[in-house]
Amino acid sequence: MIESTHSSAERDVVRAVRESGRTSVLIIGAGINGISTFRDLALQGVDVLLVERGDFASGASAASSHMIHGGIRYLENGEFRLVRESVQERNGLLKIAPHYVKPLQTTIPIYSTFSGILSAPLRFLTHKSGKPQERGAFLIKVGLTIYDTFSRDGGSVPRHRFLGRRKALADLPSLDPKIKYTATYYDASMHDPERLALDVLQDGRAAHPGAIALNYVEAIGRDGDKVLLRDRESGTEFTVASDVVVNTSGPWTDLTNEALGETTRFMGGTKGSHIVLDHPELLDATRGREIFFEHSDGRIVLIYPLKGRVLVGTTDIDADPREAPVCTQEEIDYFFDLIHHVFPQISVTRDQIVYNFSGIRPLPRHEDTAPGFVSRDYRIEVDDKGAVPLVSLVGGKWTTFRALGESLSNVVLGLIERTRTVSTAGRAIGGGRDFPRTEKARRIWIQENLPGAGVRANRLLARYGTRAADVWEYIEQGPDAPLAGGDLSTRELEWMVHNEMVARLEDVVLRRTSIAFVGDADAEVLDELADALAPLLGWDRTRHDAEIEQTRLLLNERHGLDIPSPARG
Repeated sequence: MIESTHSSAERDVVRAVRESGRTSVLIIGAGINGISTFRDLALQGVDVLLVERGDFASGASAASSHMIHGGIRYLENGEFRLVRESVQERNGLLKIAPHYVKPLQTTIPIYSTFSGILSAPLRFLTHKSGKPQERGAFLIKVGLTIYDTFSRDGGSVPRHRFLGRRKALADLPSLDPKIKYTATYYDASMHDPERLALDVLQDGRAAHPGAIALNYVEAIGRDGDKVLLRDRESGTEFTVASDVVVNTSGPWTDLTNEALGETTRFMGGTKGSHIVLDHPELLDATRGREIFFEHSDGRIVLIYPLKGRVLVGTTDIDADPREAPVCTQEEIDYFFDLIHHVFPQISVTRDQIVYNFSGIRPLPRHEDTAPGFVSRDYRIEVDDKGAVPLVSLVGGKWTTFRALGESLSNVVLGLIERTRTVSTAGRAIGGGRDFPRTEKARRIWIQENLPGAGVRANRLLARYGTRAADVWEYIEQGPDAPLAGGDLSTRELEWMVHNEMVARLEDVVLRRTSIAFVGDADAEVLDELADALAPLLGWDRTRHDAEIEQTRLLLNERHGLDIPSPARG
């Protein structure tokens, strides 16, 4: 993380927590799994404090492939429980979070009929990758048939289908003509991971007045039942006592435990990188579906249309959580090779990359198991030797966040001798409540809830779901002016500051909007947004300039941009 070089006044919510000095459950780490656990406990009426050293969902949760998937390839690892849970949760999220989670048609190009039949059982039994070998049609057919049996849920998604070469190329004309078949099945896309996480968080905050979430607050030590916290905005340090401490810091779980005075060796994360291309020809070639396949080196890769761009990923490389993950030139070359492998007639150049990102998956330590075969399942470790129990989450993935939050919450409820009163299963998330699912319903909802929004209506509905009604009501109450080429406005930004806990410029550019993701973050936009944020957050000129510089460096060093330093007059 690029460290803040500024200090500011203590935020009111931080002051209130400092003065109270007490909660029932302290959760450290506000990725999606920490947030999901926070929401679940809040719904049970438990006093819970969630702290995150960066912004909410800014670590591993922000570096996902933007998919909610059943994990067809986990079948080969023998992780049937995880596949069943993942498919059930995917189907559930299509219903409870339809504003962000949508069906995704996925096609696998296949080059042989029987390849991999001999090596697959060996991989299944040993979890060693061995010599990479592409899966043939027979293996993929078996896998998808099993996958379909897990997907029975009243037709949430259609069953898979196979096409021979002639029909496959008529279906996707730009595919490599050497393919023998394609297999097409459905999973789900997640259009805005960070906003979905924020929506879950807002549900938790609204559920119980004793549920409080703080971004830019880190855990730096422990004394008995008290954890020492530091507010990274003001520099203030203070202690909070609790009955249970829950560590959900993902790839950094061991480092957090180390700060708390405990030595653990739970984690062994791998790095996954992605690039985002502004490439109309490639976008058109996908025909709106994800292309998902195994490259010649055994890695699973994807080419995926999203927000008018094409997302390409991912890698699976052992990583050190102490080092900031970045997408390397070698990884970009690798992505270009795989695009050429599937779409040989389409050329791709580096100047078409508008954004890249890299994150560390929160995988368990895996010793000599090949990265692609490390379990994506999770487990919960409880250390009850100290003054208060320390609960560590090991593993976890986006798709299963709701079920994981409930499981982790059950462990915590047992430790504090409370009983569950509410389940989150089937409970709509934030702006997914009463979300219009057909074009007709959408038109009616916009007419009734966003009168006068005009061309902004669809963007507001996509960004907030049905919460857009509250946002639009707020926007209409004061003078408003467009920002960032119309992607945002001054009143909407004010809404974000007051309701979505924006503390820094990067929060808006990277997570509250898609400005950076689609390639619209430039020097002018950063300056314009900083000018608008300054009066809302009480920034002086020094802080204003520092925010621009920190965000510029973050985008350049971590996301492959080349924004020049502003000229000083």
